[in-house]
Amino acid sequence: MSISNSEPRTTDAPAKEHSTALRAGSIGVLGILFFVLSAQAPLTGIVGASPLAAALGNGAGAPGAYLIVGIVIVIFAVGFVAMSRRIQANGAFYAYVTAAFGRKTGAGAAWLALLAYNTVQAAMYGLYGAAFSGLLAGAGLDVPWWVLALATMAGVQVLGSLNIELGARVLALLVGLEVAVLLLFGVTVLFSGGGPEGISVAASFSPQAIGAGAPGVAIMFAVASMFGFESTAIYSAEAKDPHRTVARATYLSVGVISIFFSFISWMLVSYYGPSRVMDAAGAALASGDATSFVLGPMVELFGPWAGTVAGVLLVTSLLAGIIAFHNGINRYLHSLALRGSMPARVARTNRHRAPAVAAWIQTAAAIVLVMPFAVLALDPVLTLFSWFSGLAVAALLVLYMLCSIAVVGFFRREPAGAGLWQTLVAPSLASVLLAWVLFLVLSNFTALIGGSAETAAALLASVPVVFAAGVLVEARVQRRLEAAGAGTPDTGTPATGTPGLGAARETLS
Repeated sequence: MSISNSEPRTTDAPAKEHSTALRAGSIGVLGILFFVLSAQAPLTGIVGASPLAAALGNGAGAPGAYLIVGIVIVIFAVGFVAMSRRIQANGAFYAYVTAAFGRKTGAGAAWLALLAYNTVQAAMYGLYGAAFSGLLAGAGLDVPWWVLALATMAGVQVLGSLNIELGARVLALLVGLEVAVLLLFGVTVLFSGGGPEGISVAASFSPQAIGAGAPGVAIMFAVASMFGFESTAIYSAEAKDPHRTVARATYLSVGVISIFFSFISWMLVSYYGPSRVMDAAGAALASGDATSFVLGPMVELFGPWAGTVAGVLLVTSLLAGIIAFHNGINRYLHSLALRGSMPARVARTNRHRAPAVAAWIQTAAAIVLVMPFAVLALDPVLTLFSWFSGLAVAALLVLYMLCSIAVVGFFRREPAGAGLWQTLVAPSLASVLLAWVLFLVLSNFTALIGGSAETAAALLASVPVVFAAGVLVEARVQRRLEAAGAGTPDTGTPATGTPGLGAARETLS
């Protein structure tokens, strides 16, 4: 029996009532895949992470790190998909942890998810504003990065309030363009036989190559580049045949992302040569323009136009990621409100069946996170982007671990259908592997954010603080609901439909 938190799919609600229903059955496997790929921002991931992984990590073995991370994520996805077939909820992590451990722990997970997604989106605004400002400066226009960020927030707010099919089409176009230019580069290098040392599989994928240098650093940046695949389950309330769609989209996105990133980074290694790639990446970092590690070869192969096009696509890549996270955060907030963990008005949807109130809250959160860096005149790349992207990775890894443990806990209590591999072995193994990856991230966190040890400690401290805040707020909400006579058992089942709960939630709004 599946658990669902979606509202009844009616269209003729009384005029004075506010709808909370999302647009059910409006998005398929490919639509969800484009939302996930947009969150990955492939061009941004390759341009931003590959020079760091090669220079500070394991050099020519960096492509192998993407495959290692891909394997870990696939193992995690086994339990994740098993839960998605039992629990259809657009809160994903929140819903799964709640089902296993109760509403308080689930609320802590939800707040961590909101921390991760809001901070990574804010980080993208920083890099987006800097990249867009630099692009305009090349055309003779001097526009501060934060002005561009604010203007884009307004546009994203409008798009997030429209129907989800339109958002999926926009993202399909943007992602398609950036993937195309990277594939053009990769295929050209492959069929030209590589650079001065040719093409070598062993140089990048052998155990010796992967284990060279500092493989933990490379794995850490590979995790950062693959951020957001789990957003497949966030759209379950709007998916066509969610039981199959979420599973297919999850496995497809993990496979596409890991193979694509591994292939493109391998072609970069082949272009420079396995013995030279670490020095080339280090030189790009030392020059102050790390993007030259990727964009330089494109210009050399295709001419100056490739650099211009790649620069534009870097901006659109970040824009696609910003839109994807805006939509994902909206649906988290919507799910929390449906379950009574936030004021009921947050669950309201507009005539497009989009979570309009949640969209305004998300936009306001983006402004609160981004604008202090503008007011203090801090570098948007070295501070906003670096600090918040590192924090988001740490928070999300904790969520991955918690979700894997929740899979085991849920199916031990409610065994049904799925075998031991899906419900016990894979999620247990995933928990161990994710703990190892989290250890690598924490051990190298200062390098990941490019900041001081004090900054790193302050950012990491926010993870348990935010989790605890979510638990405490949920405890207070439950006490108020119980006082209003509408308490719900702490079982993890959705609050929607519980007698009297709607009125009690309205008192909290």
